[in-house]
This record gives sequence, structure tokens and C-alpha cells, in this order.
Amino acid sequence: MSNKIVLGYDDSEAAKTALAFAVGLAKAQGAELVIAHVLEWSPYSFLTPEEIGERHKRRGEELKRAEEAVLAPVRKSLEDSGLTVSTELKYGHIAETLCDVIKQSGASHVIIGRTGHSALSSRLFGSVAGSLAQAAPVPVTIVP
Repeated sequence: MSNKIVLGYDDSEAAKTALAFAVGLAKAQGAELVIAHVLEWSPYSFLTPEEIGERHKRRGEELKRAEEAVLAPVRKSLEDSGLTVSTELKYGHIAETLCDVIKQSGASHVIIGRTGHSALSSRLFGSVAGSLAQAAPVPVTIVP
């Protein structure tokens, strides 16, 4: 494994707190920081071909908006940090997709904020942080 840290980031206040923690840790360890933003995506198998086409069009638009609104600003804010920073923008189940990013990047650690934008859904279906803590192939830090 390389000296990389993955940060699950959604631009929430909890994610910004986790970002500050991740930056400090990466600097202390001389690690690279991979900032990953995952857009939740569920493939509905019952859609018509036209509906699937429309969803894929919207998917492209959502990816563009997420890049411009979430990842580009955080990347810019870290330009003078002295860190090597990369970003990942993916669609999928958040915890599973973050695990994929961890494996693909060869990261040795993952950091996530305790709560994000999906507070209601986390109460109903379980939190991303809780799922990630159970599934991640590396140590997980959940920042309050």
C-alpha cells in the first residue's frame, strides 16, 4: 500500500471538518490526499430504454455540476497546501464506491465526516460512515 489517504467528501460542514483533519494528517505523514465525491446512483431495472437514456443524460449533467461545485473549489483551496492532491468523482453506492476508490488508489487510510448531506436517509437506511467502517479494507477515521 502507498502512503495515500482517501477522504470521502460531500461539501457538508462535517466533510469540511474531515477535510481539515485529513490535510493535517497528510502533512504530518507526508501522504498524498485523494478527495472522493460519490453521487448516489441506483440502476432501476424497470425503466424503459427512453427513461434510461434520459437518466444517463442527467447523470452527465450531475457529474459536471459536482465537479464544478464540489471538487474544483476544494482542489483550488488546497493548491498552496504543499500536498499532492487528486480527486475522484464517481457514481454508485457511497460506501461501496469509496471502498473501490481505496483499493484502486492503494490508499492506507480513509477519512469521512460523521454526518453529511443525507441525515434523514442515514437514519432510515444506516449511515455511510457506519457502512464504511464495516466494509473498508483499511483503517477508517470518522471525524465528528
